[in-house]
Amino acid sequence: MSLVEVIPWSLSKYLNVSRRARPSQSPGDLHYFGQIPALNDCLYRSMYRSRYVALHDPDELILPQTVDSWSQLLPLLEKRHGVDRCFIFENNWFPTEFTVRPPPPNVLPALGRWRDVFGVNILTHLYSEPVQPKPVFNNYKIITNPRSVFVVTVHGVLRSQKNCAWVDRKTARMYHTKARGQSGLKAQQLVYDGRLLSYSGRLTSAVDAVLNETRLLPE
Repeated sequence: MSLVEVIPWSLSKYLNVSRRARPSQSPGDLHYFGQIPALNDCLYRSMYRSRYVALHDPDELILPQTVDSWSQLLPLLEKRHGVDRCFIFENNWFPTEFTVRPPPPNVLPALGRWRDVFGVNILTHLYSEPVQPKPVFNNYKIITNPRSVFVVTVHGVLRSQKNCAWVDRKTARMYHTKARGQSGLKAQQLVYDGRLLSYSGRLTSAVDAVLNETRLLPE
């Protein structure tokens, strides 16, 4: 069983919180919803409670490619890079403007059940933008041993005991599913990636359980 602890932040009661990434777009007393203080609060809360913390957004998923879970992935990364490191995962954009047609057969039953549920079904967005060669910044995110890091930021760390290690995209990478707007890319330039479908059975059953418990599925 997995538990989710929601920690309320009431900073907006006392401060003018910026709602955009750039101060010129939304000036305030605290930058961009207070993400950086929240991330560092998470880091220090988890310092002696968790072996690892994953710092990424709800629309981002760090997905192993050679094994099927984080519990299998992290020992591989420890063996390769060391146990007291943070690991950087390449970001891959999966724009929601492009949908698999027709949906994969193993996803169809869930689509019917979830038809009236608000949100994005990541199992139907399997086309990613081409990866830009490094060293172009690509909004990467990290999994880290919290005891090896002193200060984190939205993308990576500011102070740590050792440099972070890049994870090879053939071992694991991040799937970022969101609307991209006018990116200039055409459908034929996107790259099909069906790795998510190997998790579809476990994912749909877990989502069904939550939707039933929260009564979001129709009777």
